[in-house]
Amino acid sequence: MTTAHGAALARTPLHRRVLPYVGVVFVLVFCLAPFYWMVVSAFRRPSDQFDSSLLPAPWSTENIRAVFDPDNSFGRSLLNSLVVAGTTTVLTLVIGIFTAYTLARLDFRGKNAVLGIIIATSMFPGISQVLPLLKLFTDWGWINTYQSMVVPSLGFALPLAVWNLTVFFKQLPFELEQAAMIDGCSRGQAFRKVIIPLAAPGVFTTAILVFMMAWNEFIIALSMVNKKEMQTATVTISKFTGMRGFDQPFGTQMAAAVVVTVPLVVMVLIFQRRIVAGLTAGGVK
Repeated sequence: MTTAHGAALARTPLHRRVLPYVGVVFVLVFCLAPFYWMVVSAFRRPSDQFDSSLLPAPWSTENIRAVFDPDNSFGRSLLNSLVVAGTTTVLTLVIGIFTAYTLARLDFRGKNAVLGIIIATSMFPGISQVLPLLKLFTDWGWINTYQSMVVPSLGFALPLAVWNLTVFFKQLPFELEQAAMIDGCSRGQAFRKVIIPLAAPGVFTTAILVFMMAWNEFIIALSMVNKKEMQTATVTISKFTGMRGFDQPFGTQMAAAVVVTVPLVVMVLIFQRRIVAGLTAGGVK
């Protein structure tokens, strides 16, 4: 088999063997070049921020130290982002799992229309919802609160979560629940003890996608919060000033962006197998 495969590969024209690798390299460079330049810019001295060399010369941590200057309140902003993204993820999973299970397992009139409406709501641009939400939350006294950021983020995240989880639950055989109920489980126990453990890859993947969406959210957080101590990291980065008040804040913004991005990159690298398992589960019967 190996010899035959090698012979077939040798007969393949050179350009057909090379072009796939060229495409992979192009995509990697295209996607990673902005991140690379962000990291390089973060470690330049403020006086060298417009330098176009591929590596900082010399390397400097001034921008990193400036990011965590007490005047920037960046540590508190990171905590706010963690609270908002974490709360959004938990609530989205709780609501999304039950909704997706209902759509996947129960037959009722208009089920496809409901699923279509849910996914259609994700088509509305976030900026179109700012003014109505601002008016509503002002009347409720929610401005400068966590819920003013969590509730809109739920609106953005739930359609994605419900759609992903519905497709995943449909791939799980209904006979699994029937077997559990024959063994004495109630419908709820079968769902909790059989379906949820089997659905872990899809749930885990959805949680990561929702967390990243909520972590990177900017428009709602910028519109609903005007107190510095309640701002999320994305908003705080956009309001950075220069280290000495007259500098362009490119260096500190790049450094802050690295601090915000690295945890997501590390999380994806650590859990990439689970993410791939969740995205491909049910693809082969």
